[in-house]
Amino acid sequence: MQVGEWRRPKSLLLSRPLLPPGAHKSRVTDLWPAQHLKPRPMSGYEYCNSVQYGFSVRGHTSKQRDFLAPHTQTPFTALSCDCRTVHTHKPHFVALHCQEVGGKNYEESMTHVDSFVKELLSSDAMKEYNRARVYLDENYKSQEHFTALGSCYFVHESLKNIHQFDFKAKKFKKVVGKEIYSDTLESTSMLEKEKFPQDYFPECKWSRKGFIRTRWALADCAFDLVNIHLFHDASNLVAWENSPSVYSGTRQKALGYVLDRITDQRYDKVPYFLFGDFNFRLDSKQVIESLCSTATMQTVRAADTNEVDKVIFRESDNDRKVVLQLEKKLFNYINQDVFRENNGTLLLEFDKELSVFKDRLCELEISFPPSYPYSEDCSQGKQYMNTRCPAWCDRILMSTSARDLVLKPETDEKSITYDNIGPNVCMGDHKPVFLDVGNGAKGWRGFHDKRPCEKL
Repeated sequence: MQVGEWRRPKSLLLSRPLLPPGAHKSRVTDLWPAQHLKPRPMSGYEYCNSVQYGFSVRGHTSKQRDFLAPHTQTPFTALSCDCRTVHTHKPHFVALHCQEVGGKNYEESMTHVDSFVKELLSSDAMKEYNRARVYLDENYKSQEHFTALGSCYFVHESLKNIHQFDFKAKKFKKVVGKEIYSDTLESTSMLEKEKFPQDYFPECKWSRKGFIRTRWALADCAFDLVNIHLFHDASNLVAWENSPSVYSGTRQKALGYVLDRITDQRYDKVPYFLFGDFNFRLDSKQVIESLCSTATMQTVRAADTNEVDKVIFRESDNDRKVVLQLEKKLFNYINQDVFRENNGTLLLEFDKELSVFKDRLCELEISFPPSYPYSEDCSQGKQYMNTRCPAWCDRILMSTSARDLVLKPETDEKSITYDNIGPNVCMGDHKPVFLDVGNGAKGWRGFHDKRPCEKL
């Protein structure tokens, strides 16, 4: 199963999830090979700001990824990296979750999204995927409903038995042919889509945050795939004021709402995977106290409002060298290596937002650097921007029942990979993350012995 989205590369989730009997062992790491794409100048257009990929074929599932690409070659560099994964490992089921479809300039760029999807569907790289479902929320004129989310699913010709759930009819329907739904998705009964209420994030005049859920069945096992986009940190200064930050509380509220909705009594409960841009951040107050433990602090206030405009941390000696300068949209730390050395794992102790949901959500061990915010300069694929404190925003999460499918007792740990894609390549401000469970049909036997899946 593969999941992805169009914008600047954020994170990519790859895993080998739901596999039919007799599925062969394979891994997914890239998407369509570059030779099947026709790079052309983008003229600054952005197809989408975030993308997550999930592979569920012969045992693969992938997660979040951000495909923005205001630069001429960025989208194709990112896409070619993902392409090689699909082309090499030939997944049976590819799921791409996208956030901010159309990018930041969606009014100008939205028409290019449709063209890109149609070209993708007809490309040589996807010629063996004879069924597809594409859902793009493009109706930006409807402020009440617009989420800019996109969920795309591709089914390999070798996968014979796959169904999708109709939420209105409350029954599964066999997936046949290729269908694209765009503009208004409210009338589509094959998914559930919601935009978070404005009062969840009043600081943002018009938010596009929300979620889309689809439900699928392979053989006799059902599972949900949830495309999600949570709220960001609007100001580094505000995030630094308290531990945990006010923004963390907002994300907690929104994620709790999604979990309650997808597990309520309206439909049977099934294993679920959530992947997208969770916007999880490190505990700013605690991480800054750790990074600047021996530094002295200076605050600078705005002349007109007397509000704190910037905070500067300086070394006590060494000519009072600036260690960190913090502003609303500036996080300029003296040594970025701390976020890359040992994949930044020393900072994982400050990654706490998921702990609130420890009884409801699971994640495999993180062994890759923070996925955001990478430089959008094509020549600086490993460099972080000095805008935010690097954090693991892009994640692949799952219910305990879904985790049990991935981590079967007989599963070879070496066949499971949770990592990022394009570590040395500019993928946009988010680096794709993938979850690869490469144990073939054996690892997904639970999907066929009805444990803990829904009997169809």
